[in-house]
Amino acid sequence: MKPPPFAYHDPTTIDEAADLIGRLDNAMPLAGGQSLMPMLNFRVVAPDHLIDLNRVAGLSYIDIRDGAGRFGAMTRQRDIEYSDLVKAKCPLLHQAIMQIGHRQTRNRGTIGGSLCHLDPAAELVTVGAGYDATVVVTGPNGQRQIAFADFPVAYMTPAIEPNEILTAVRFTPWPAGHGFAFVEFARRHGDFAITSAAALLEADGAGRITRASVTIGGAAVLPVRASEVEKALVGQAPTPELVRQACESCRAIEAIEDIHAPASYRQHLAAVLSRRAVDKAITRLGKPVPARLH
Repeated sequence: MKPPPFAYHDPTTIDEAADLIGRLDNAMPLAGGQSLMPMLNFRVVAPDHLIDLNRVAGLSYIDIRDGAGRFGAMTRQRDIEYSDLVKAKCPLLHQAIMQIGHRQTRNRGTIGGSLCHLDPAAELVTVGAGYDATVVVTGPNGQRQIAFADFPVAYMTPAIEPNEILTAVRFTPWPAGHGFAFVEFARRHGDFAITSAAALLEADGAGRITRASVTIGGAAVLPVRASEVEKALVGQAPTPELVRQACESCRAIEAIEDIHAPASYRQHLAAVLSRRAVDKAITRLGKPVPARLH
């Protein structure tokens, strides 16, 4: 199928792009196009104006230093995948990137485009929630920052005003030696996850968990922080039975139901995958990031 007709705009600066999207009616930005182009072809969306961000200067970079990770919104997923700095400082992000689509998808897909599309099954959306990321948007009134917990307002609906563009994403790397894991279940390799789980853990010298982040993706309309699991782990020396009991609380998630899986199956996956992610993260506590993540 072919997309509906639209006017094409090719800005080269952030100010120019923000002006266009704020001034034109029914305008949509184009990042990597891995989600938007199929939606155009199937006529799920029909913008009157398409604003291509691919030539906008200053939107593609990776900067991790001084305890902060900064990514330009147009940074390609493939660049993140091949960044040794990302692998060393944000290994959960690196592991999740490896499970996004296929190589061709990651060559074009961007971190900002995935977060704006906000598919609850998308790996980067789950990771953003797990890292408590901050999203930076730019509009006529300048920049503003949005905590990722406030970023999703409804199903595939981010908290971005019609005249704003996502320009950067910020992750705070966890300290060296933290545990991490990202696991997902999909019908085929490269498909969106039916359900996924991301875990970040930090422990003291005695092996007790001092900090935990466990996030479930794909099960509900928004990514879900498994707060009951996190509370059960913090302050404890993790055992297989403790982890299993804690992760059973994920069965209470208000899961979605579609042609791929009923709600009960997603709830089951949430409990199983969260346990697997936490168990894997525990094995990585106090160790260097493995040379190969899978």
